[in-house]
Amino acid sequence: MPSLVPISSRLRAGLALAALAFALTACSSSSGKWGFPYRAPVQQGNWITQEQVALLQVGMTREQVRFALGSPTLTSVLHADRWDYPYYYVPGRGTAQERKFTVWFDNERLARWQGDDQPDIQPFQQQAREEATRVRREDRETARTEKDEADADKQPSTTSPSGRSTLSIQQNPMLPSPAQSQRTGSGGAEPLR
Repeated sequence: MPSLVPISSRLRAGLALAALAFALTACSSSSGKWGFPYRAPVQQGNWITQEQVALLQVGMTREQVRFALGSPTLTSVLHADRWDYPYYYVPGRGTAQERKFTVWFDNERLARWQGDDQPDIQPFQQQAREEATRVRREDRETARTEKDEADADKQPSTTSPSGRSTLSIQQNPMLPSPAQSQRTGSGGAEPLR
């Protein structure tokens, strides 16, 4: 008796089930090696450096502070004498970074500031610094290797009875040694009798 369901319908159902199983196993990969799902890094707030903080002086105007640090991320109508400069960064995978920096004004003049330790460079400078460090390390290794090779190429020196330093000369294995040349009578020595 022939089956009631055509073969093409069974084939479609089987392929759909296989595709669904593949999709579910791919998304449940805990190794993260395939990048599913992609997690975009999130950066919010003001990046302030130590150099910018060093520009601050008590008595500066709001405009001068804005020039030194940039526009504040948080200002409040209820706290008009306070500017906040938070920074928050969450990489796609990894630990989050959070820094806070606050300045206070008294009679429209900078009174004080307080905050977390700030980095000494901008984000775009970090990659350049890492590259420069890598290049310096490679240069040191190359110089060390060249020095070792130069030291290995140097021949040991001996001191003559007069106290002068002379290089030792190695005998060519293709030529007879001085002792052999004296025995054979060559080399300007007196022939053997």
